[in-house]
Amino acid sequence: MDKDVVILIAEDDAGHFQLIKKNLWLACVNHEILQFKDGQQILDFLFKTGGGMHLDETKQYIMLLDIRMPKVDGLEVLKRTKDDETLRKIPVIMLTTTGEEEMIRQCYELGCSYYMVKPVNYHHFMDAVQSLGKFLSLEGMRVPSVSQSNN
Repeated sequence: MDKDVVILIAEDDAGHFQLIKKNLWLACVNHEILQFKDGQQILDFLFKTGGGMHLDETKQYIMLLDIRMPKVDGLEVLKRTKDDETLRKIPVIMLTTTGEEEMIRQCYELGCSYYMVKPVNYHHFMDAVQSLGKFLSLEGMRVPSVSQSNN
């Protein structure tokens, strides 16, 4: 994956965020990682509203998105992202504790790229995130920048 890819992690649980970040690093993912503690924060970033950081359309992004978050849930974030002509290019990986079949189906129908259930067991969770990190660090993996045209 290109070094310029920024990983956006929408995760309200500080412990889960630290585990994800640590295990991505252990899997040799050396990309910039930005944390968003609720759905509204990541929407403000993506849609350039609010007073915080904003999306840079010249960069490439991958989003790791939890479903159960304060203010705006991950399902709504996914829907708004994929409904937007520009933002729909961002690959979205659902990383959540929810393993309900209906929720999984709904996320894929809304356009998520991959759905991963967080294992309850600490060691299994670490292994799962390291596997995800290995996938994200694959040589040759490409992600479109937000500003690329649809040609």
